[in-house]
Amino acid sequence: MEQTRAINALAPFLALSKSATSARAAADLVTQATSAAHTYVFGELLQTPNIQSLRDDAQYRNYYTLLELFAWGTWAEYQGTLPHPLQSLPCFRLTCSAQTALASTLPSLSQSQEHKLRQLTLLTLAATTTNNNPLTYTNLQSALSLDSPLALERLVTDAIYADLLTATLNPAQGIVAISSVAALRDLNPGSVTRMMASLDAWSGRCDDVLKDLEAQMKSVMEAAERRTNEEAMRAEQVHRAEANGKKSDDTADDAMEVDDGGQKMGGKKRGLGLRKR
Repeated sequence: MEQTRAINALAPFLALSKSATSARAAADLVTQATSAAHTYVFGELLQTPNIQSLRDDAQYRNYYTLLELFAWGTWAEYQGTLPHPLQSLPCFRLTCSAQTALASTLPSLSQSQEHKLRQLTLLTLAATTTNNNPLTYTNLQSALSLDSPLALERLVTDAIYADLLTATLNPAQGIVAISSVAALRDLNPGSVTRMMASLDAWSGRCDDVLKDLEAQMKSVMEAAERRTNEEAMRAEQVHRAEANGKKSDDTADDAMEVDDGGQKMGGKKRGLGLRKR
């Protein structure tokens, strides 16, 4: 839903790009698109011919870099800094080769543009956070150049109401707990290769885990089969023992009946002998 809204918000600027045949008009269009409400994706606008032509214009090429910044850059790149401890976080690289602060080479940002770039940076940081490395007020204030916790809370609240992310503010612990992040950032062309490498590595780990699981399942099934065979053998032995015991009992009973019968006959004969006397 958020992506559809963002694409619809960009649609008027895509239409205007067709008539922005001069470099000045294309540059003005970049300013309008990056300042407008609800525009959070810019990759499609970057690919339009008239915007692409800004790359070769000595006077307005910095507007193309500005649009790149809003497409996949961060506030730290704009300022030319990646403050500790956020240095380990992945950061999208712009096509601009200079390592100096972009702020000194780009057109001045309006308040609305600064606010949007901070929101987009928040999206990037929120997408890379983990339970073991949560976003803290201190880190976010440093990464976004915000002078107070209240300013940070306002920015996060605006992002929540704009459906950019779902988060909970915890002023007591100084943590911003992220629940979900809208997929609204464009992909740096160079990031596709890194993503493919990451996916290949992840696929390899999944294959290794599956092999381990298959080996464990095979071991469990073999053990279960052995137990079943052993139980069957024990049951057969018990059955044979019970059968042999029953036969022994039957033989003993037959012998006792024969003995009892002989005693009775002997008694009868002795009785007849007494009568003769």
